[in-house]
Amino acid sequence: MGQKVNPISMRLQVNKDWRSKWFANKRDYADYLTRDLKVRKLIQDKVGTRGAVNKVDIERSPNLVTVTITTAKAGVVIGRGGSGAQELKATIAKIYGVPVRVNIEEIKKPELYAKLVAENIAHQIERRIAFRRAVKSSAAATMRAGAKGIRIEVAGRLGGAEMSRREKTVEGSVPLHTIRADIDYHNCTATYPGSGLIGVKVWIYKGETK
Repeated sequence: MGQKVNPISMRLQVNKDWRSKWFANKRDYADYLTRDLKVRKLIQDKVGTRGAVNKVDIERSPNLVTVTITTAKAGVVIGRGGSGAQELKATIAKIYGVPVRVNIEEIKKPELYAKLVAENIAHQIERRIAFRRAVKSSAAATMRAGAKGIRIEVAGRLGGAEMSRREKTVEGSVPLHTIRADIDYHNCTATYPGSGLIGVKVWIYKGETK
């Protein structure tokens, strides 16, 4: 059996960081975790793929919660005249019950982030674009943006076939066993009309960290 480990959790403290930063005792842990999950779902539902949100970092101090949203389309998240950001801040503050600070950081090269690449491929598959074409064009765009390597896997009833299968595309090198390698990873699902779910996994290698 293959022993598979998430490339991000494997590299925590080497070149990756936790998405939620707080300490809690046994009594409060479940409550803290539930609220964090609610906030992440809220942000995904409100802006979703339109806002191209790459990650949401949550940091708690005794009387303030800082939520940092990293996105490729800051304008969509902020909204006209900052209305979207204010509405988001008010809703998040209701969930936590303490003052909230919302920071929005913009990404310059979305092609170098696995979550955005995976969601883009899934979105193309849902629009009935041929999966091979979607995968090849995304891989080429990522390599042009300066990545050292990319690996994409799609699995399911590809192209509406009766039997499900898995197809893999690799460009450059993706050293998954090298812990100092900076590898970004994400998996998501696309709902293909008439064929159910198609899984999309993306690994992007950006070079070694010193």
